[in-house]
Amino acid sequence: MGVSQRLKTRFRRFLQRPGTTVDLAPLEKLLPAIEAREEEVSAFDDAELTDAATAASSYEEICALGREAARRGLDQRPYDVQLLGAMSLLSGKVAEMATGEGKTLTAAIAAYGHVRLGNGPVHVLTVNDYLARRDAVWMEPVYTLLGLTVGWVNEASTPNERRAAYACDVTYVSVSEAGFDFLRDQLVTDIDDRVQQPLRTAIVDEADSILIDEARVPMVLAGSVPGEQDPVHTAAALVRGLRKGRHYTVAEDGRSVAFTSAGLAAVEAKLGIDLYDEENVEQLSAVNVALHAHALLHRDVDYIVRDGTVELIDEMRGRVAQRRRWPDGLQAAVEAKEGLDATAEGEVLGTIAVQAYVGLYPKACGMTATAVLVGDQLREFFGLEVAVIPPNTPCVRVDEPDRIYATRAEKDEALIDEIKRCHADGRPVLVGTLDVKESEQLAAGLNAVGVPCVVLNAKNDDEEAAIIAEAGAHGAVTVSTQMAGRGVDIRLGGSDQADRERVAGLGGLFVIGSGRNDSRRVDDQLRGRAGRQGDPGGSVFFVSLEDDLVVRHAGDTVPPSPRMNADGLVTDAQVDYAVEHAQRVAEGVNHEIHRNTWRYSVVIEQQRKALAERRERLLTSDVAALMLLDKMPEKAGEMDEDLLARVARSIALYHLDRLWAAHLAELSEVREGVHLRALGRLDPLDEFHRAAVPAFTNLVPEIEARTLATFTDTEFDEDWEPDEAELVRPSATWTYLVHDNPFGSELDRLIASVGRRLAGSGSR
Repeated sequence: MGVSQRLKTRFRRFLQRPGTTVDLAPLEKLLPAIEAREEEVSAFDDAELTDAATAASSYEEICALGREAARRGLDQRPYDVQLLGAMSLLSGKVAEMATGEGKTLTAAIAAYGHVRLGNGPVHVLTVNDYLARRDAVWMEPVYTLLGLTVGWVNEASTPNERRAAYACDVTYVSVSEAGFDFLRDQLVTDIDDRVQQPLRTAIVDEADSILIDEARVPMVLAGSVPGEQDPVHTAAALVRGLRKGRHYTVAEDGRSVAFTSAGLAAVEAKLGIDLYDEENVEQLSAVNVALHAHALLHRDVDYIVRDGTVELIDEMRGRVAQRRRWPDGLQAAVEAKEGLDATAEGEVLGTIAVQAYVGLYPKACGMTATAVLVGDQLREFFGLEVAVIPPNTPCVRVDEPDRIYATRAEKDEALIDEIKRCHADGRPVLVGTLDVKESEQLAAGLNAVGVPCVVLNAKNDDEEAAIIAEAGAHGAVTVSTQMAGRGVDIRLGGSDQADRERVAGLGGLFVIGSGRNDSRRVDDQLRGRAGRQGDPGGSVFFVSLEDDLVVRHAGDTVPPSPRMNADGLVTDAQVDYAVEHAQRVAEGVNHEIHRNTWRYSVVIEQQRKALAERRERLLTSDVAALMLLDKMPEKAGEMDEDLLARVARSIALYHLDRLWAAHLAELSEVREGVHLRALGRLDPLDEFHRAAVPAFTNLVPEIEARTLATFTDTEFDEDWEPDEAELVRPSATWTYLVHDNPFGSELDRLIASVGRRLAGSGSR
């Protein structure tokens, strides 16, 4: 047994240790009782079924009635394992269910159960708008038979449509849309303007993706403020003509870039200034950001340009990351690089991380095909345990060992040869690539050798359902940037399964990864597209020692002269270990980033909650009017009670919202500058808290002081409106998600550039 296989065996044994996942035995004991009720409930007419469903109060009743509703509404009888999954969700667990095992129906039964157990309304949080609408419409017949209402929300939904959807028993909505609606509701000045009901229960689809990969992503509500484009465009024009090697160098890991002395001299000559003079810090920062955008962010890899806008690509899914943008001026720098107008930065009015938003639900559970590998993180950040649901039919997919090549060119040649061989036999092939550029290059290579293929990437993700549905057809070759969260099953023989037996006889769908991802879960999700519900299938990953993952995280563990064949195929167990080691290191890095980011977010979230409670009292009671009566009884006794309440509420809410926005901006600046304290051997987190806590302590007194000042300086009548006192709110708001800055903060880059300047000053 090789080193790689021994490691895999040890890891599987570790996962099987008692206590690492939930014991399903107590739930399995309920299955006979559920089945025993099947004959009885099948005899109900639809009205009787609905009546019984509205009275259900136990897991057995919920599952028995849910199974019958699915049989009638969808012509599908849920398997026992789907009921185990539903009961796991009802128990507040994350259910790991293999791809193709029917998670959508499982979630519907669980959502019904949560409502019946008094935990409604239920939000089913999805990864995108498409799945939210599809699943709500698909499951609606089941919910109707069970006596429940169901709605869905997407980006295009109007406030009234959102309000109606959230008023349903079950609402399907992407986690970002739900978060944005929450933020907007936090700024209303009239209770009737809210769209959400109080949060109660969340069922999180693709739980590992949302709760781990996206957990630290801030959702932002901003007031539109025009951006300053000139400095950004000037800097972009300066670096556009610079050449790699002569004017700048890129680090081996591809995550940092530095001016050479010649490059710095060229930029300074064009500007006619010394960039390192104290008064030129802003220009220095803009030039460094522009250089990062020019040298390190690549079109069709990190982003695409479509309809005159820069759209970021989600590296975990290979699709457009809707409404996401880079921070620290990097977004504007990329837009300038592409010759586009810079979009407004906007004043941040409210923000909440995905992790914090999900944490607001008193009850949460989830489902995914790959949860065990992040079980510790789910427990650490959310207090959630994993329940591994066995497949209905044992998986017979053949997972081949990685094929590792010395160079990327040798890997690409072998990859095309393998696809060509499978296609000649008629076996369908699904290839998962790491980015858009690679998918298009592979497609071009396949076309050059006479292998037709369809490509699914961030440029055509609207067509994804139809493309994926036919990926199992005889002779099909599908090239995709990732498969996580695609949400469509691949059936052997195509969507109509016309050639099912023919394809099965060839070994079923063959999944090929063109490289290892930073996460084993993403690789496993790709593998899981083959071998659905006991189908035959196979998988293999092609890797090269020049792949970014290996170069960044395993350079020291790769032997200098590994054993290999004449075609470049490596046959060295030490290299197998190095590739797995690289992936584990990458996962560890991401975990530490998640933990560290959350440590900074905790204090902000605590402050947000405290201020939100105060805002709720201002919005729903006369506490502001009582304060004015106490502080200024003469003027406040002169006013009608209703007018005083309306005036006091408007003024207090305005100042609370304005000061919170200013506080967020201040904390952002503190977060940027706090790393300088590390140079003095101080803990950045402690220093952040030392600045953030006093700033918030002063917030409430300042809100009251400004409220009193406005009340003192303003005359009121029955027709008074806030704008008469210049209490003007943003005329428009917009939402976005802050994408991870791949190069650290603006300050990190500035410090690095200063260090490089000092190190190279002797050679200029």
